[in-house]
Amino acid sequence: MSKMRFELNRKGVADLMKSAEMRTVLQQEATAIRNRCGDGYEQDIFVGKNRANAMVSAKSFKARKDNSKNNTLLKAVH
Repeated sequence: MSKMRFELNRKGVADLMKSAEMRTVLQQEATAIRNRCGDGYEQDIFVGKNRANAMVSAKSFKARKDNSKNNTLLKAVH
């Protein structure tokens, strides 16, 4: 057996997690989830301390009620 050693480049991973390419991937996924949810749902992308983040949320009263009753957001992620 080989005694191979792997060292993670933490700065490189941090740069990758905040990159424009990562934001593009997150934007596409958030859009797909929002489209599966229907009307009244919104998406947002932001860069936090450690990584880019995507968020889909129910904004209208009808969407909040739908999500509460049917778990729409959770089902749309799968």
